[in-house]
Amino acid sequence: MDSACGNARGSAAERRGFSVLKPFASLLLAAATLVATNARAADPGAGKNVYQRCAICHRADKGGGNGLGPNLFGIVGRKAGTVPGFSYSAAMKNSGVVWNADKLAAYIAHPSQVVPGNRMAFAGIGNPQQVGDLVAYLATLK
Repeated sequence: MDSACGNARGSAAERRGFSVLKPFASLLLAAATLVATNARAADPGAGKNVYQRCAICHRADKGGGNGLGPNLFGIVGRKAGTVPGFSYSAAMKNSGVVWNADKLAAYIAHPSQVVPGNRMAFAGIGNPQQVGDLVAYLATLK
């Protein structure tokens, strides 16, 4: 019995056939809950492990020199193409990019799309969690 109106046949919506949608709504809610609980916050510790892929070309130590790529220490908040002693592409020097978390994440995922014509020979990282972890690690390098 419908307790709100005392109708034994159910609510007006149920009488019109909307009761068929209830299982789908429950399934959608369960899927959304599963996605939310499986997603985790960015982890700088895990990002340090992801950074090993970058360490082939980039250093990340304060006062350290450059490698094949510029030193990444202090990258968050820095204008692209400004590390002293590194020979940047014209595309990077003229990009006008300031490396914030969102811009870094986009660049790490798709470097050639964010700064077309840059010289970094890296296709990007496709795993969004690894990208977030790496950005979180880079943010600790201050």
